[in-house]
Amino acid sequence: MPLYFFRISNGRYAGASDQGSEFESREAAWAEMTKVCGNLLGSISRSMKQNAEWQMEMLDESRKPVFRIRLVAESVGDEQIPRLSARG
Repeated sequence: MPLYFFRISNGRYAGASDQGSEFESREAAWAEMTKVCGNLLGSISRSMKQNAEWQMEMLDESRKPVFRIRLVAESVGDEQIPRLSARG
């Protein structure tokens, strides 16, 4: 079975797992990656700064990316979001 490795990048910092995981297929590897990523995203998004990027990659046995999931926080402009006022 193919061996895969996780790599997480947060801004300029990145680290890959030393221990690989075996999966029966690319689809099984993708399913595991989305599960792991889903478990992490809540805590990551709560501590994420504006104009930052976080990503998780799954690497193959030669350590080349096979899949990537990115979370990007962007400041779109100086405009404030209008607030709705309650009438009554």
